[in-house]
Formats: sequence, C-alpha cells, structure tokens
Amino acid sequence: MYMDNVILEMKDIHKSFPGVYALNGVNLDLIQGEVHALLGENGAGKSTLIKVLAGIHSVDKGEVFINGAKCRIDNVQDSQKHGISVIHQELCLVPNMTVTENIFLGREIYKAGFLDKRSMHIKAQNLFDSLQLNIKVDVKVSSLSVAQQQMVEIAKALLVDSAIIVMDEPTSSLTEKEVEMLFKTIRELKAKNISVIYISHKLEELFQITDRVTVLRDGKYIGTKITKNTTKDELISMMVGRELTEYYTKSKHDFGDVILKVENLSKANVLDNISFNLRKGEILGISGLVGAGRTELARAIFGIDRFDSGTVTLEGKVMKIKSPKEAMDSGIALVPENRKEQGMFSIKSVSYNITLLVLDKFIKMAKVHNNLEEQITDEYVQKLSIKTPSNEQPVGNLSGGNQQKTVIAKWLATMPKVLILDEPTRGVDVGAKAEIYSIMSMLAEQGVGIIMISSELPEIINMSDRVLVMNKGRITGILEREELSQERIMQYATGGIKDEH
Repeated sequence: MYMDNVILEMKDIHKSFPGVYALNGVNLDLIQGEVHALLGENGAGKSTLIKVLAGIHSVDKGEVFINGAKCRIDNVQDSQKHGISVIHQELCLVPNMTVTENIFLGREIYKAGFLDKRSMHIKAQNLFDSLQLNIKVDVKVSSLSVAQQQMVEIAKALLVDSAIIVMDEPTSSLTEKEVEMLFKTIRELKAKNISVIYISHKLEELFQITDRVTVLRDGKYIGTKITKNTTKDELISMMVGRELTEYYTKSKHDFGDVILKVENLSKANVLDNISFNLRKGEILGISGLVGAGRTELARAIFGIDRFDSGTVTLEGKVMKIKSPKEAMDSGIALVPENRKEQGMFSIKSVSYNITLLVLDKFIKMAKVHNNLEEQITDEYVQKLSIKTPSNEQPVGNLSGGNQQKTVIAKWLATMPKVLILDEPTRGVDVGAKAEIYSIMSMLAEQGVGIIMISSELPEIINMSDRVLVMNKGRITGILEREELSQERIMQYATGGIKDEH
C-alpha cells in the first residue's frame, strides 16, 4: 500500500556545516494524500532536511525525486515550482494587511494595468469556503487568532497549487479548540490528495492525525513506522536511542515552610483577587486556557507589571517589588515563555548567557576574573547536561532543548529561593524534557519553591504537587496531587466548576 503513489523521495541526503554533520544519509518518502510526521529530538536534523526541501540549503550528497523524476532544488523558487510549500513555526504574514492582500502578496492580479481587488477578494473567499473555514478575507491578519493565521498560510500554499505542505510545530501556540480546527483542515487537505509533512514534539498529536512517522536521530535516518502499528514508547526509544523509563522524574520529599504568599492580588481586567501560597521544595503547577492570566500573574510577582492591589510576601516579609531587578535581588527568578525573545541573547556565547545576571561575582573593581566566570559556566553546563561544542559557542546555534537549559542555568546561577517556569518545555524534545523534569525535581529536593506554568496537562499532572487552575484572571480551583486528572483540571479551566478561594 505504502509504495503506491509516491510523490516525494529524498534518498541518502547528506549536509554538513562547519563542525557539524547535520544530515548523514537521511531518507524520506511521501505518499500522495498522506500526513507524514517527521520526528526527532532538537538537533536531530528535521529543520535542516526541511530547509533542503524548501531550497534554503543545498545538499552535499543525495538525490531528490518528485513524482518519480530526479530534480534539483537549488533555491526557494525551485521548491515552489515543484509544488512544495513550507509553513514555518514563525508565521510569515504582514499583520497590518488584509487576508486577501497576504494571500496574493507577490502574485497580485491585474486587469488593464490596474490591481483587480475584486477578483482577488472573490478567489480568496472561494478558497476559504472550499476549506469550510469561517474566515472573512477583508479583515486584517492582526485581528485573527494564531490558528486562523495558520489557515491563511495554508490558503497561500493552496493558491499556488501546492501538492506538498510542510507544517513545522503548527500547534505550539494553539488552544485545544484551535488544534481541532487545524486537524479538520488537514483532513480536508488529505481529501484533496494533498500531502502533509507534519513536524511536532507532541507525540499524542501524531496518533490523531498522521499516517506514518519517520524518526531522525543525530542527523541519521532511524526508521519509518505506520502510525497505527507503533506506540509512543517505541517512538521515544527510536528518538533518544534508549528507553526513557523515568520520563517524569518526581522525587518524594517533605516540604518546608511557606516561602511565598500571594494575597488578594488584583489588576484591572487581568487578575481578580488571586491568593495562594508556595512551600519550600514544592512544585506548584498553574493551569488554564490561553488568556486565563497565568503569564500575567508571573509577570506581576516578578515585578515586570504593576498590580493594583494585594500583597506578595517572601519568607514572611511583605515585598514591594517594582522591577525584575528587585525581584531577582530578593531571590525570585522567572524563566519566560518566549526564550528566544525574552530569555537569551542568541548571538552571544553560552558562557555570556549563563553568567549575565551574576557579573558582580567575577567583575570586581573593573577587573574581570575570567577563571571564576569559567568556573560558574562549567558548573551549570555540567549540572544541567548542556550539550555544546564549547562554552564560547553562540547559544543560538544550540538545539532548542539546550537553549532552554542555558536560560534555566542563567537563573539558577542567581541562587533563587523561588523559581517561576513559564512553559518550561515548549518546543523541546522528549529527551530534553526528561532532563528538565529531572532538574526541577533536584531543585525541589534542595528546597527551592517552584511555580510551573504549563499548557501540557500530562506535564502538569505528573510534575506538580498541587495545581492552581485559572479562568479569566481568577483562580477557579486548587487541586491536591491525589485529585489531579485531565478532566477535572479542564472543568475548572473552562469555568465549569468554581471553588471559592
């Protein structure tokens, strides 16, 4: 069955960069009308393979066949001519232009020398109607949700008759409802015999939407499985080269005294009378749908955003934190949701990023003590198992998991008493996730109070000692570990149940 109607074959693909063998004999074939997952840890070679297919990188060795014919893809135009469209994780849309203008950008329709806006509008709306998408094409892209913007990217691809659409981490910022909408659209594409290459770290999604899964590891082809004939454990083992017997590392230990107390915290239209406490050595999960106020709560505690009323007490002392610097000096650390924009300097070295917040430890009287800087860097590179060719490597060159561990290391170097982690494993592969969970467990054992904000319910349930659930800026429930289940959390998150706190 799976040798019929092969639309794409990539055979023995090799690609290297200075000091890195990114692809070493990788194979991929794609059947017409199938959804084929590309799976692997960060740094496995997925992005490089897709960039070869998109014409961004040329191959050092290997062959590409489209519909059985050998072809060269030397640039993006070659890729598009062969019917290939790539929807990147960072969407390439112009926010202040309409949906129609974005779809026809660079391929506008003219009539008698004038822009034919009416024809473009009709074509665009017909395209959305054919996909059964309830999106008006005359609205600005900035007014759409992330999921709807992805639909615009898909429509752009269909406008040029793409036979192959690549989706890179398409659900990383979507709510459950939006994921359902995306999956519905993907099924519509399958019905039109369009093939989809689907990249995601969320294994549960692959079993919902894909037909086959190809696994890469360390730039090498490991194997291809029919999705319905494999298991999550088998795929993880293929990805990491070993079985992750303890995926969620959660130690059992006694908690200390209350280290952080938040009382009646309010901010107009954002936070409504938030009260909770955190004990030493406890991992407090914060769950809720997008827009529930989870990140806003973290920002208020950390001094980024001012709140209107309420108190934050640290180790029995009421704090008046007006800036992140004051929060940090008090012993509070925040690993932000968006590591690339808010958590690190991509072009700077691993060493620079890790030691950035503790410069006073090795810069005294205008003199830099390089040995101490190296010592601090080495300590956290080893402690967090950060994989880097050297401490002077630009952190942007590392895999996503190692970037995230570098950001965590930066904050751990400040020796925090309270560590707030906002989506700590977003965009991180299963191997790096397991390592981050292990780090969290180790810190909790050492008495650090941890607040973990996460949209992944399995992560919340397996790593939290208690879970605080939010809806529209309010706490709707605080659940003990033995009360945790996906159904119960979702009931509180959607406002179906309300506790009084």
